Amino acid sequence: MEMNKQAMVCVLSLLVLLICSFQIGWCASSDHKYKMGDEVSLYANKVGPFQNPSETYRYFDLPFCPPDHVTEKREALGELLNGDRMVDAKYKLKFRVDKDLESICKKLLTKVDLMKFRDAVKNDYYFQMYYDDLPVWGFIGKIENIKGEPKDRRYLIYRHLQFEILYNNNRVIEIKVSTDPAYTVDITDDKEIEVEFTYSVKWAKTDIPFEHRMDKYAKSSFLPKHLEIHWFSIINSCVTVLLLTGFLATILMRILKNDFIKYSRDEETMDDQEETGWKYIHGDVFRYPSHKSLFAAVLGSGTQLLALAIFIFMLALVGVFYPYNRGALYTALVVIYALTSGIAGYVAASFYGQLEGTNWVRNLLLTGCIFCGPLFLTFCFLNTVAIVYTSTAALPFGTIVVILLIWTLITAPLLVLGGIAGKNSKTEFHAPCRTTKYPREIPPLPWYRKAVPQMATAGFLPFSAIYIELYYIFASVWGHKIYTIYSILFIVFIILIIVTAFITIALTYFQLAAEDHEWWWRSVLCGGSTGLFVFGYCFYYYFARSDMTGFMQVSFFFGYMACVCYGFFLMLGTVGFQSSLLFVRHIYRSIKCE
Repeated sequence: MEMNKQAMVCVLSLLVLLICSFQIGWCASSDHKYKMGDEVSLYANKVGPFQNPSETYRYFDLPFCPPDHVTEKREALGELLNGDRMVDAKYKLKFRVDKDLESICKKLLTKVDLMKFRDAVKNDYYFQMYYDDLPVWGFIGKIENIKGEPKDRRYLIYRHLQFEILYNNNRVIEIKVSTDPAYTVDITDDKEIEVEFTYSVKWAKTDIPFEHRMDKYAKSSFLPKHLEIHWFSIINSCVTVLLLTGFLATILMRILKNDFIKYSRDEETMDDQEETGWKYIHGDVFRYPSHKSLFAAVLGSGTQLLALAIFIFMLALVGVFYPYNRGALYTALVVIYALTSGIAGYVAASFYGQLEGTNWVRNLLLTGCIFCGPLFLTFCFLNTVAIVYTSTAALPFGTIVVILLIWTLITAPLLVLGGIAGKNSKTEFHAPCRTTKYPREIPPLPWYRKAVPQMATAGFLPFSAIYIELYYIFASVWGHKIYTIYSILFIVFIILIIVTAFITIALTYFQLAAEDHEWWWRSVLCGGSTGLFVFGYCFYYYFARSDMTGFMQVSFFFGYMACVCYGFFLMLGTVGFQSSLLFVRHIYRSIKCE
Protein backbone atom coordinates (compact mmCIF):
# COMPACT_ATOMS: atom_id res chain seq x y z
CA MET A 1 0.00 0.00 0.00
CA GLU A 2 2.81 2.39 0.89
CA MET A 3 4.55 1.62 -2.41
CA ASN A 4 1.33 2.38 -4.31
CA LYS A 5 1.03 5.74 -2.58
CA GLN A 6 4.62 6.58 -3.41
CA ALA A 7 4.12 5.58 -7.03
CA MET A 8 0.97 7.73 -7.25
CA VAL A 9 2.82 10.73 -5.80
CA CYS A 10 5.65 10.21 -8.29
CA VAL A 11 3.22 10.02 -11.22
CA LEU A 12 1.40 13.20 -10.15
CA SER A 13 4.70 15.01 -9.59
CA LEU A 14 5.88 13.98 -13.06
CA LEU A 15 2.63 15.20 -14.63
CA VAL A 16 2.86 18.54 -12.81
CA LEU A 17 6.46 18.99 -13.97
CA LEU A 18 5.55 18.15 -17.55
CA ILE A 19 2.64 20.57 -17.48
CA CYS A 20 4.95 23.22 -16.05
CA SER A 21 7.40 22.66 -18.89
CA PHE A 22 4.66 23.42 -21.41
CA GLN A 23 3.02 26.15 -19.32
CA ILE A 24 5.93 28.57 -19.63
CA GLY A 25 4.32 31.62 -18.10
CA TRP A 26 3.12 29.70 -15.02
CA CYS A 27 6.38 28.19 -13.79
CA ALA A 28 8.85 30.76 -15.10
CA SER A 29 7.07 33.88 -13.88
CA SER A 30 8.49 36.37 -11.40
CA ASP A 31 7.96 36.22 -7.65
CA HIS A 32 5.43 39.09 -7.93
CA LYS A 33 7.42 41.31 -5.55
CA TYR A 34 7.83 44.99 -6.38
CA LYS A 35 9.28 48.17 -4.98
CA MET A 36 7.46 51.47 -4.94
CA GLY A 37 7.53 52.98 -8.42
CA ASP A 38 8.38 49.70 -10.18
CA GLU A 39 6.79 49.14 -13.56
CA VAL A 40 4.16 46.38 -13.43
CA SER A 41 3.08 45.24 -16.87
CA LEU A 42 -0.56 45.55 -17.84
CA TYR A 43 -1.40 43.29 -20.75
CA ALA A 44 -4.42 43.88 -22.96
CA ASN A 45 -5.74 40.45 -23.89
CA LYS A 46 -8.89 40.32 -25.98
CA VAL A 47 -12.33 41.75 -26.71
CA GLY A 48 -15.55 40.08 -27.80
CA PRO A 49 -19.33 39.75 -27.35
CA PHE A 50 -20.12 38.93 -23.73
CA GLN A 51 -22.67 36.25 -24.67
CA ASN A 52 -20.24 34.48 -27.06
CA PRO A 53 -17.23 33.28 -25.05
CA SER A 54 -15.52 31.64 -28.05
CA GLU A 55 -15.84 34.67 -30.32
CA THR A 56 -12.90 36.78 -29.15
CA TYR A 57 -10.68 39.20 -31.02
CA ARG A 58 -7.40 40.99 -30.42
CA TYR A 59 -7.70 44.02 -28.19
CA PHE A 60 -6.40 46.43 -30.80
CA ASP A 61 -8.75 45.12 -33.49
CA LEU A 62 -10.95 47.89 -32.10
CA PRO A 63 -9.57 51.38 -32.86
CA PHE A 64 -8.16 52.12 -29.40
CA CYS A 65 -4.83 53.87 -29.00
CA PRO A 66 -2.21 51.21 -29.80
CA PRO A 67 1.42 51.63 -28.70
CA ASP A 68 3.95 52.72 -31.28
CA HIS A 69 5.37 49.20 -31.25
CA VAL A 70 2.94 46.47 -30.25
CA THR A 71 4.86 44.03 -28.02
CA GLU A 72 3.27 40.61 -27.73
CA LYS A 73 3.72 38.56 -24.58
CA ARG A 74 5.11 35.08 -25.14
CA GLU A 75 2.23 32.70 -24.57
CA ALA A 76 2.30 29.13 -23.29
CA LEU A 77 0.61 26.33 -25.21
CA GLY A 78 -2.46 26.27 -22.98
CA GLU A 79 -2.88 30.06 -23.19
CA LEU A 80 -2.85 29.93 -27.00
CA LEU A 81 -5.43 27.12 -26.95
CA ASN A 82 -7.51 29.31 -24.62
CA GLY A 83 -7.50 32.13 -27.17
CA ASP A 84 -5.23 34.48 -25.19
CA ARG A 85 -3.25 36.99 -27.28
CA MET A 86 -1.74 39.44 -24.80
CA VAL A 87 0.05 42.64 -25.78
CA ASP A 88 1.45 45.56 -23.77
CA ALA A 89 -1.14 48.25 -23.10
CA LYS A 90 -0.32 51.95 -22.88
CA TYR A 91 -1.67 52.24 -19.35
CA LYS A 92 1.21 52.81 -16.91
CA LEU A 93 0.26 51.41 -13.52
CA LYS A 94 3.41 51.77 -11.45
CA PHE A 95 3.47 50.04 -8.07
CA ARG A 96 1.82 52.23 -5.37
CA VAL A 97 1.80 55.36 -7.56
CA ASP A 98 -1.58 57.13 -7.73
CA LYS A 99 -2.70 59.04 -10.80
CA ASP A 100 -5.66 61.40 -10.89
CA LEU A 101 -6.10 61.83 -14.63
CA GLU A 102 -3.61 60.58 -17.17
CA SER A 103 -4.04 60.83 -20.93
CA ILE A 104 -3.40 57.84 -23.17
CA CYS A 105 -3.74 59.68 -26.44
CA LYS A 106 -5.99 61.85 -28.56
CA LYS A 107 -7.40 59.98 -31.52
CA LEU A 108 -9.51 61.10 -34.46
CA LEU A 109 -12.20 58.50 -34.95
CA THR A 110 -13.02 58.09 -38.63
CA LYS A 111 -16.32 56.80 -39.98
CA VAL A 112 -14.85 53.30 -40.14
CA ASP A 113 -13.68 53.57 -36.52
CA LEU A 114 -17.11 54.76 -35.42
CA MET A 115 -18.79 51.87 -37.21
CA LYS A 116 -16.48 49.36 -35.45
CA PHE A 117 -17.18 50.87 -32.05
CA ARG A 118 -20.95 50.96 -32.69
CA ASP A 119 -20.96 47.30 -33.64
CA ALA A 120 -18.98 46.53 -30.47
CA VAL A 121 -21.41 48.46 -28.26
CA LYS A 122 -24.42 46.92 -30.01
CA ASN A 123 -23.05 43.39 -29.41
CA ASP A 124 -22.20 44.12 -25.76
CA TYR A 125 -18.44 43.79 -26.19
CA TYR A 126 -16.22 43.42 -23.13
CA PHE A 127 -12.45 43.67 -22.81
CA GLN A 128 -10.07 41.60 -20.72
CA MET A 129 -6.68 42.62 -19.35
CA TYR A 130 -4.13 41.06 -17.01
CA TYR A 131 -2.19 42.95 -14.37
CA ASP A 132 0.41 40.93 -12.48
CA ASP A 133 -1.43 37.77 -13.66
CA LEU A 134 -4.72 39.08 -12.20
CA PRO A 135 -7.63 39.30 -14.67
CA VAL A 136 -9.66 42.47 -15.03
CA TRP A 137 -12.70 43.11 -17.22
CA GLY A 138 -14.77 46.04 -18.42
CA PHE A 139 -17.26 46.95 -21.10
CA ILE A 140 -16.53 49.00 -24.21
CA GLY A 141 -19.61 51.18 -23.96
CA LYS A 142 -23.37 51.24 -23.52
CA ILE A 143 -26.62 52.00 -25.31
CA GLU A 144 -29.00 54.67 -24.03
CA ASN A 145 -32.65 54.86 -25.05
CA ILE A 146 -33.70 58.48 -25.12
CA LYS A 147 -37.44 58.01 -25.61
CA GLY A 148 -37.72 54.26 -25.31
CA GLU A 149 -37.76 53.76 -29.08
CA PRO A 150 -35.06 51.77 -30.92
CA LYS A 151 -34.54 54.59 -33.43
CA ASP A 152 -33.80 56.99 -30.58
CA ARG A 153 -30.89 54.96 -29.22
CA ARG A 154 -27.58 56.59 -28.49
CA TYR A 155 -24.32 54.65 -28.70
CA LEU A 156 -21.79 55.70 -26.10
CA ILE A 157 -18.23 54.49 -25.57
CA TYR A 158 -16.26 54.84 -22.35
CA ARG A 159 -13.11 56.89 -22.76
CA HIS A 160 -11.95 56.80 -19.14
CA LEU A 161 -10.98 53.83 -16.96
CA GLN A 162 -10.60 54.00 -13.19
CA PHE A 163 -8.19 51.41 -11.76
CA GLU A 164 -8.42 50.55 -8.06
CA ILE A 165 -5.56 48.34 -6.87
CA LEU A 166 -5.06 46.71 -3.46
CA TYR A 167 -1.60 45.77 -2.22
CA ASN A 168 -0.08 43.99 0.78
CA ASN A 169 3.51 45.05 1.52
CA ASN A 170 5.34 44.56 -1.77
CA ARG A 171 2.77 42.52 -3.67
CA VAL A 172 -0.36 43.21 -5.71
CA ILE A 173 -3.45 41.56 -4.23
CA GLU A 174 -6.45 42.76 -6.21
CA ILE A 175 -7.34 45.02 -9.11
CA LYS A 176 -10.67 46.47 -10.19
CA VAL A 177 -11.61 48.63 -13.14
CA SER A 178 -14.67 50.84 -13.47
CA THR A 179 -15.99 53.37 -15.94
CA ASP A 180 -17.21 56.88 -15.19
CA PRO A 181 -20.53 57.84 -16.86
CA ALA A 182 -19.27 61.42 -17.01
CA TYR A 183 -16.54 60.35 -19.43
CA THR A 184 -18.48 59.01 -22.41
CA VAL A 185 -18.48 59.88 -26.09
CA ASP A 186 -21.56 59.79 -28.33
CA ILE A 187 -20.74 57.85 -31.51
CA THR A 188 -24.29 57.56 -32.84
CA ASP A 189 -23.63 59.73 -35.88
CA ASP A 190 -21.04 59.13 -38.60
CA LYS A 191 -19.49 62.52 -37.99
CA GLU A 192 -15.75 62.29 -37.32
CA ILE A 193 -14.84 63.14 -33.76
CA GLU A 194 -11.65 63.53 -31.75
CA VAL A 195 -11.57 61.50 -28.54
CA GLU A 196 -9.08 61.65 -25.69
CA PHE A 197 -8.72 58.35 -23.83
CA THR A 198 -7.73 58.76 -20.18
CA TYR A 199 -7.31 56.72 -16.99
CA SER A 200 -6.77 57.14 -13.27
CA VAL A 201 -5.13 54.90 -10.65
CA LYS A 202 -5.78 54.60 -6.93
CA TRP A 203 -3.83 52.32 -4.58
CA ALA A 204 -5.05 51.06 -1.20
CA LYS A 205 -3.59 48.76 1.45
CA THR A 206 -5.17 45.43 2.42
CA ASP A 207 -4.48 42.62 4.89
CA ILE A 208 -5.32 39.82 2.43
CA PRO A 209 -2.25 37.55 2.11
CA PHE A 210 -0.76 36.96 -1.31
CA GLU A 211 -1.54 33.23 -1.14
CA HIS A 212 -5.29 33.98 -1.00
CA ARG A 213 -5.52 36.62 -3.68
CA MET A 214 -7.24 34.20 -6.09
CA ASP A 215 -9.89 33.22 -3.54
CA LYS A 216 -12.25 36.01 -4.54
CA TYR A 217 -12.60 34.59 -8.05
CA ALA A 218 -13.55 31.19 -6.67
CA LYS A 219 -16.02 32.69 -4.20
CA SER A 220 -17.62 34.95 -6.78
CA SER A 221 -18.18 32.08 -9.21
CA PHE A 222 -21.44 31.09 -7.52
CA LEU A 223 -23.26 33.00 -4.81
CA PRO A 224 -23.43 31.29 -1.38
CA LYS A 225 -27.15 30.69 -1.81
CA HIS A 226 -26.59 29.07 -5.20
CA LEU A 227 -23.73 27.02 -3.76
CA GLU A 228 -26.00 25.70 -0.99
CA ILE A 229 -28.67 24.78 -3.57
CA HIS A 230 -25.94 23.17 -5.64
CA TRP A 231 -24.81 20.93 -2.77
CA PHE A 232 -28.40 20.01 -1.89
CA SER A 233 -29.28 19.18 -5.49
CA ILE A 234 -26.20 17.03 -5.97
CA ILE A 235 -26.77 15.09 -2.72
CA ASN A 236 -30.45 14.61 -3.58
CA SER A 237 -29.58 13.39 -7.07
CA CYS A 238 -26.88 11.03 -5.80
CA VAL A 239 -29.12 9.54 -3.11
CA THR A 240 -31.96 9.01 -5.59
CA VAL A 241 -29.71 7.34 -8.14
CA LEU A 242 -27.99 5.14 -5.54
CA LEU A 243 -31.33 4.04 -4.06
CA LEU A 244 -32.66 3.19 -7.52
CA THR A 245 -29.44 1.38 -8.37
CA GLY A 246 -29.57 -0.59 -5.12
CA PHE A 247 -33.21 -1.46 -5.76
CA LEU A 248 -32.44 -2.77 -9.25
CA ALA A 249 -29.35 -4.60 -7.97
CA THR A 250 -31.45 -6.39 -5.35
CA ILE A 251 -33.97 -7.48 -7.97
CA LEU A 252 -31.24 -8.65 -10.34
CA MET A 253 -29.46 -10.64 -7.61
CA ARG A 254 -32.72 -12.31 -6.61
CA ILE A 255 -33.47 -13.26 -10.22
CA LEU A 256 -29.95 -14.63 -10.65
CA LYS A 257 -30.25 -16.63 -7.44
CA ASN A 258 -33.46 -18.20 -8.70
CA ASP A 259 -31.79 -18.97 -12.04
CA PHE A 260 -28.85 -20.68 -10.34
CA ILE A 261 -31.19 -22.79 -8.19
CA LYS A 262 -33.32 -23.73 -11.21
CA TYR A 263 -30.35 -24.70 -13.39
CA SER A 264 -28.67 -26.71 -10.61
CA ARG A 265 -31.95 -28.57 -9.91
CA ASP A 266 -32.32 -29.35 -13.61
CA GLU A 267 -28.79 -30.76 -13.70
CA GLU A 268 -29.52 -33.08 -10.75
CA THR A 269 -32.89 -34.39 -11.95
CA MET A 270 -33.13 -34.41 -15.73
CA ASP A 271 -29.88 -34.13 -17.63
CA ASP A 272 -31.61 -34.45 -20.99
CA GLN A 273 -34.09 -31.65 -20.30
CA GLU A 274 -34.03 -28.88 -22.88
CA GLU A 275 -32.22 -25.78 -21.69
CA THR A 276 -33.94 -22.40 -21.69
CA GLY A 277 -33.03 -18.82 -20.89
CA TRP A 278 -29.48 -17.52 -20.81
CA LYS A 279 -28.05 -21.00 -20.20
CA TYR A 280 -29.46 -22.10 -23.55
CA ILE A 281 -27.02 -19.86 -25.46
CA HIS A 282 -23.86 -20.81 -23.54
CA GLY A 283 -22.30 -22.02 -26.80
CA ASP A 284 -22.73 -18.62 -28.45
CA VAL A 285 -22.36 -16.06 -25.70
CA PHE A 286 -18.57 -15.91 -26.06
CA ARG A 287 -18.58 -15.90 -29.84
CA TYR A 288 -16.30 -13.06 -30.96
CA PRO A 289 -18.07 -9.92 -32.21
CA SER A 290 -18.08 -8.68 -35.78
CA HIS A 291 -15.52 -6.03 -36.78
CA LYS A 292 -13.00 -7.21 -34.19
CA SER A 293 -10.39 -4.58 -35.07
CA LEU A 294 -12.87 -1.72 -34.64
CA PHE A 295 -14.15 -3.23 -31.40
CA ALA A 296 -10.64 -3.47 -29.93
CA ALA A 297 -9.87 0.10 -31.08
CA VAL A 298 -12.97 1.39 -29.29
CA LEU A 299 -11.89 -0.34 -26.08
CA GLY A 300 -8.33 0.98 -26.36
CA SER A 301 -9.36 4.58 -27.01
CA GLY A 302 -12.07 4.42 -24.34
CA THR A 303 -9.59 3.13 -21.75
CA GLN A 304 -7.18 5.93 -22.63
CA LEU A 305 -9.90 8.56 -22.20
CA LEU A 306 -10.88 7.03 -18.85
CA ALA A 307 -7.24 7.22 -17.71
CA LEU A 308 -7.08 10.82 -18.99
CA ALA A 309 -10.17 11.77 -16.94
CA ILE A 310 -8.76 10.15 -13.79
CA PHE A 311 -5.41 11.95 -14.10
CA ILE A 312 -7.16 15.29 -14.73
CA PHE A 313 -9.24 14.79 -11.59
CA MET A 314 -6.12 13.98 -9.57
CA LEU A 315 -4.43 17.18 -10.70
CA ALA A 316 -7.60 19.15 -9.98
CA LEU A 317 -7.91 17.72 -6.47
CA VAL A 318 -4.31 18.65 -5.60
CA GLY A 319 -4.95 22.26 -6.65
CA VAL A 320 -3.25 22.57 -10.03
CA PHE A 321 -6.27 24.17 -11.74
CA TYR A 322 -6.83 27.19 -9.54
CA PRO A 323 -8.94 30.07 -10.97
CA TYR A 324 -7.38 31.85 -13.93
CA ASN A 325 -4.31 29.64 -14.07
CA ARG A 326 -4.37 30.49 -17.73
CA GLY A 327 -4.48 27.50 -20.03
CA ALA A 328 -3.32 24.96 -17.41
CA LEU A 329 -6.29 22.67 -18.10
CA TYR A 330 -5.72 22.72 -21.86
CA THR A 331 -2.01 22.06 -21.38
CA ALA A 332 -2.79 19.15 -19.05
CA LEU A 333 -5.25 17.67 -21.56
CA VAL A 334 -2.70 17.79 -24.39
CA VAL A 335 0.21 16.45 -22.33
CA ILE A 336 -1.67 13.68 -20.52
CA TYR A 337 -3.47 12.54 -23.67
CA ALA A 338 -0.10 12.23 -25.38
CA LEU A 339 1.42 10.30 -22.47
CA THR A 340 -1.54 7.92 -22.09
CA SER A 341 -1.57 6.86 -25.74
CA GLY A 342 0.50 3.83 -24.72
CA ILE A 343 -2.49 2.64 -22.69
CA ALA A 344 -4.69 2.77 -25.79
CA GLY A 345 -2.14 0.82 -27.83
CA TYR A 346 -1.66 -1.84 -25.18
CA VAL A 347 -5.36 -2.43 -24.47
CA ALA A 348 -6.34 -2.45 -28.15
CA ALA A 349 -3.55 -4.76 -29.29
CA SER A 350 -3.91 -7.08 -26.30
CA PHE A 351 -7.67 -7.50 -26.72
CA TYR A 352 -7.35 -7.76 -30.49
CA GLY A 353 -4.91 -10.63 -29.92
CA GLN A 354 -7.35 -12.30 -27.53
CA LEU A 355 -9.97 -12.13 -30.28
CA GLU A 356 -7.50 -13.95 -32.57
CA GLY A 357 -6.96 -10.93 -34.77
CA THR A 358 -3.91 -10.93 -37.05
CA ASN A 359 -3.63 -7.49 -38.67
CA TRP A 360 -2.40 -5.66 -35.56
CA VAL A 361 -0.80 -2.79 -37.53
CA ARG A 362 -4.17 -1.85 -38.98
CA ASN A 363 -5.65 -2.18 -35.51
CA LEU A 364 -3.10 0.30 -34.10
CA LEU A 365 -3.78 2.80 -36.90
CA LEU A 366 -7.50 2.50 -36.22
CA THR A 367 -6.91 2.98 -32.47
CA GLY A 368 -4.84 6.10 -33.05
CA CYS A 369 -7.41 7.64 -35.40
CA ILE A 370 -10.74 6.59 -33.89
CA PHE A 371 -10.86 9.63 -31.59
CA CYS A 372 -8.11 11.89 -32.94
CA GLY A 373 -9.46 11.62 -36.50
CA PRO A 374 -12.90 13.19 -35.88
CA LEU A 375 -11.31 15.67 -33.46
CA PHE A 376 -8.75 16.74 -36.08
CA LEU A 377 -11.38 17.16 -38.81
CA THR A 378 -13.57 19.20 -36.45
CA PHE A 379 -10.60 21.36 -35.47
CA CYS A 380 -9.70 22.01 -39.12
CA PHE A 381 -13.21 23.22 -39.89
CA LEU A 382 -13.55 25.35 -36.74
CA ASN A 383 -10.07 26.83 -37.09
CA THR A 384 -10.94 27.83 -40.65
CA VAL A 385 -14.10 29.52 -39.38
CA ALA A 386 -12.06 31.37 -36.73
CA ILE A 387 -9.54 32.49 -39.38
CA VAL A 388 -12.36 33.86 -41.54
CA TYR A 389 -13.66 35.77 -38.50
CA THR A 390 -10.06 36.88 -37.63
CA SER A 391 -10.74 35.61 -34.12
CA THR A 392 -8.11 34.79 -31.51
CA ALA A 393 -9.71 31.34 -31.33
CA ALA A 394 -7.75 30.58 -34.51
CA LEU A 395 -4.50 28.89 -33.53
CA PRO A 396 -1.27 30.32 -34.96
CA PHE A 397 0.61 28.16 -37.43
CA GLY A 398 3.45 27.63 -34.96
CA THR A 399 1.08 26.26 -32.32
CA ILE A 400 -0.43 23.83 -34.83
CA VAL A 401 3.10 22.65 -35.69
CA VAL A 402 3.85 22.13 -31.96
CA ILE A 403 0.70 20.03 -31.50
CA LEU A 404 1.54 17.97 -34.60
CA LEU A 405 5.07 17.42 -33.27
CA ILE A 406 3.65 16.28 -29.92
CA TRP A 407 1.43 13.80 -31.75
CA THR A 408 4.27 12.65 -34.01
CA LEU A 409 7.08 12.44 -31.45
CA ILE A 410 5.15 11.40 -28.31
CA THR A 411 1.65 10.13 -29.02
CA ALA A 412 2.39 7.93 -32.03
CA PRO A 413 5.59 6.29 -30.65
CA LEU A 414 3.94 5.53 -27.30
CA LEU A 415 0.91 4.13 -29.13
CA VAL A 416 3.20 1.81 -31.12
CA LEU A 417 5.19 0.79 -28.04
CA GLY A 418 1.99 0.04 -26.16
CA GLY A 419 0.71 -1.94 -29.14
CA ILE A 420 3.90 -4.01 -29.32
CA ALA A 421 3.69 -4.72 -25.58
CA GLY A 422 0.01 -5.71 -25.93
CA LYS A 423 0.74 -7.91 -28.94
CA ASN A 424 3.50 -9.72 -27.07
CA SER A 425 1.53 -10.10 -23.86
CA LYS A 426 0.14 -13.44 -25.12
CA THR A 427 -2.96 -13.00 -22.98
CA GLU A 428 -5.68 -15.49 -23.81
CA PHE A 429 -9.40 -14.83 -23.78
CA HIS A 430 -10.80 -16.77 -20.82
CA ALA A 431 -14.22 -18.16 -21.71
CA PRO A 432 -15.93 -20.50 -19.23
CA CYS A 433 -17.89 -22.16 -22.05
CA ARG A 434 -16.86 -23.65 -25.36
CA THR A 435 -18.16 -21.85 -28.41
CA THR A 436 -20.12 -23.92 -30.93
CA LYS A 437 -19.18 -24.01 -34.60
CA TYR A 438 -22.39 -22.48 -35.88
CA PRO A 439 -24.34 -19.66 -34.15
CA ARG A 440 -27.89 -20.24 -32.96
CA GLU A 441 -30.69 -18.26 -34.51
CA ILE A 442 -31.87 -15.39 -32.34
CA PRO A 443 -35.63 -15.60 -31.67
CA PRO A 444 -37.88 -12.65 -32.62
CA LEU A 445 -37.70 -9.96 -29.96
CA PRO A 446 -40.24 -7.30 -28.97
CA TRP A 447 -39.47 -3.72 -29.94
CA TYR A 448 -38.40 -2.69 -26.45
CA ARG A 449 -35.58 -5.25 -26.50
CA LYS A 450 -34.03 -3.75 -29.64
CA ALA A 451 -30.83 -1.65 -29.57
CA VAL A 452 -32.32 1.86 -29.69
CA PRO A 453 -34.88 1.45 -26.84
CA GLN A 454 -32.23 -0.24 -24.70
CA MET A 455 -29.77 2.60 -25.40
CA ALA A 456 -32.42 5.10 -24.33
CA THR A 457 -32.98 3.15 -21.11
CA ALA A 458 -29.27 2.72 -20.45
CA GLY A 459 -28.42 6.38 -21.00
CA PHE A 460 -31.22 7.93 -18.98
CA LEU A 461 -30.20 6.75 -15.50
CA PRO A 462 -26.51 7.78 -15.70
CA PHE A 463 -27.52 11.08 -17.30
CA SER A 464 -29.91 11.78 -14.43
CA ALA A 465 -26.96 11.39 -12.05
CA ILE A 466 -24.97 14.16 -13.78
CA TYR A 467 -27.79 16.35 -15.08
CA ILE A 468 -27.56 18.98 -12.34
CA GLU A 469 -23.78 19.19 -12.49
CA LEU A 470 -23.86 19.66 -16.25
CA TYR A 471 -25.33 23.14 -15.94
CA TYR A 472 -22.48 24.35 -13.74
CA ILE A 473 -19.89 22.83 -16.05
CA PHE A 474 -21.50 24.38 -19.13
CA ALA A 475 -21.78 27.75 -17.37
CA SER A 476 -18.04 27.56 -16.72
CA VAL A 477 -16.85 26.28 -20.09
CA TRP A 478 -19.32 28.21 -22.25
CA GLY A 479 -19.88 31.17 -19.97
CA HIS A 480 -18.07 33.38 -17.50
CA LYS A 481 -18.56 31.36 -14.32
CA ILE A 482 -15.66 29.68 -12.57
CA TYR A 483 -15.87 26.03 -11.57
CA THR A 484 -13.81 25.15 -8.48
CA ILE A 485 -15.75 22.40 -6.67
CA TYR A 486 -13.72 19.53 -8.12
CA SER A 487 -14.45 17.25 -5.16
CA ILE A 488 -18.17 17.24 -6.01
CA LEU A 489 -17.39 16.70 -9.67
CA PHE A 490 -15.16 13.74 -8.84
CA ILE A 491 -17.90 12.16 -6.69
CA VAL A 492 -20.40 12.62 -9.52
CA PHE A 493 -17.91 11.08 -11.96
CA ILE A 494 -17.49 8.00 -9.76
CA ILE A 495 -21.27 7.65 -9.46
CA LEU A 496 -21.54 7.98 -13.25
CA ILE A 497 -19.08 5.11 -13.74
CA ILE A 498 -20.84 2.90 -11.17
CA VAL A 499 -24.34 3.56 -12.53
CA THR A 500 -23.20 3.04 -16.13
CA ALA A 501 -21.60 -0.29 -15.22
CA PHE A 502 -24.66 -1.48 -13.33
CA ILE A 503 -27.33 -0.48 -15.84
CA THR A 504 -25.33 -2.08 -18.67
CA ILE A 505 -24.99 -5.30 -16.68
CA ALA A 506 -28.73 -5.35 -16.03
CA LEU A 507 -29.59 -4.83 -19.71
CA THR A 508 -27.03 -7.44 -20.74
CA TYR A 509 -28.68 -9.97 -18.44
CA PHE A 510 -32.14 -9.25 -19.86
CA GLN A 511 -30.72 -9.56 -23.37
CA LEU A 512 -29.16 -12.95 -22.60
CA ALA A 513 -32.35 -14.09 -20.84
CA ALA A 514 -34.17 -13.40 -24.11
CA GLU A 515 -31.64 -15.75 -25.78
CA ASP A 516 -29.97 -12.92 -27.73
CA HIS A 517 -26.24 -13.70 -27.66
CA GLU A 518 -25.04 -10.63 -29.60
CA TRP A 519 -24.29 -8.63 -26.48
CA TRP A 520 -20.76 -7.41 -27.23
CA TRP A 521 -21.53 -4.36 -29.33
CA ARG A 522 -24.85 -3.84 -27.52
CA SER A 523 -23.03 -3.37 -24.19
CA VAL A 524 -20.76 -0.74 -25.78
CA LEU A 525 -23.74 1.09 -27.30
CA CYS A 526 -25.75 0.98 -24.07
CA GLY A 527 -22.83 2.06 -21.91
CA GLY A 528 -21.89 4.93 -24.22
CA SER A 529 -25.45 6.14 -24.81
CA THR A 530 -25.06 8.68 -21.99
CA GLY A 531 -22.88 10.66 -24.40
CA LEU A 532 -25.90 10.98 -26.72
CA PHE A 533 -27.99 12.30 -23.81
CA VAL A 534 -25.29 14.86 -23.00
CA PHE A 535 -25.27 15.99 -26.64
CA GLY A 536 -29.05 16.32 -26.47
CA TYR A 537 -28.61 18.48 -23.37
CA CYS A 538 -26.37 20.76 -25.48
CA PHE A 539 -29.40 21.79 -27.54
CA TYR A 540 -31.41 22.50 -24.40
CA TYR A 541 -28.59 24.58 -22.92
CA TYR A 542 -28.01 26.54 -26.12
CA PHE A 543 -31.63 27.45 -26.78
CA ALA A 544 -32.99 27.71 -23.21
CA ARG A 545 -30.09 28.62 -20.89
CA SER A 546 -27.68 30.73 -22.96
CA ASP A 547 -27.66 33.86 -25.11
CA MET A 548 -25.09 32.64 -27.62
CA THR A 549 -25.61 33.78 -31.21
CA GLY A 550 -23.78 33.83 -34.51
CA PHE A 551 -22.41 31.18 -36.83
CA MET A 552 -18.95 31.06 -35.26
CA GLN A 553 -20.20 30.54 -31.71
CA VAL A 554 -22.79 27.97 -32.82
CA SER A 555 -20.21 25.99 -34.78
CA PHE A 556 -17.68 26.10 -31.92
CA PHE A 557 -20.26 25.09 -29.32
CA PHE A 558 -21.81 22.18 -31.19
CA GLY A 559 -18.58 21.15 -32.94
CA TYR A 560 -16.43 20.79 -29.84
CA MET A 561 -19.29 19.45 -27.72
CA ALA A 562 -19.88 16.75 -30.35
CA CYS A 563 -16.22 15.71 -29.89
CA VAL A 564 -16.57 15.75 -26.09
CA CYS A 565 -19.76 13.67 -26.21
CA TYR A 566 -18.10 11.25 -28.63
CA GLY A 567 -15.26 10.89 -26.13
CA PHE A 568 -17.87 10.22 -23.43
CA PHE A 569 -19.40 7.57 -25.67
CA LEU A 570 -16.06 5.78 -26.10
CA MET A 571 -15.15 6.01 -22.41
CA LEU A 572 -18.50 4.92 -20.98
CA GLY A 573 -18.95 2.33 -23.72
CA THR A 574 -15.69 0.75 -22.56
CA VAL A 575 -16.92 0.81 -18.96
CA GLY A 576 -20.19 -0.82 -20.03
CA PHE A 577 -18.51 -3.63 -21.96
CA GLN A 578 -15.83 -4.43 -19.38
CA SER A 579 -18.37 -4.61 -16.57
CA SER A 580 -20.70 -6.76 -18.71
CA LEU A 581 -17.81 -9.06 -19.59
CA LEU A 582 -17.00 -9.60 -15.91
CA PHE A 583 -20.67 -10.30 -15.21
CA VAL A 584 -21.12 -12.73 -18.11
CA ARG A 585 -17.99 -14.65 -17.17
CA HIS A 586 -19.18 -14.86 -13.57
CA ILE A 587 -22.65 -16.24 -14.30
CA TYR A 588 -21.43 -18.83 -16.81
CA ARG A 589 -18.74 -20.01 -14.41
CA SER A 590 -21.47 -20.60 -11.83
CA ILE A 591 -23.35 -23.19 -13.91
CA LYS A 592 -22.43 -26.48 -15.51
CA CYS A 593 -22.27 -26.19 -19.30
CA GLU A 594 -21.84 -29.21 -21.56
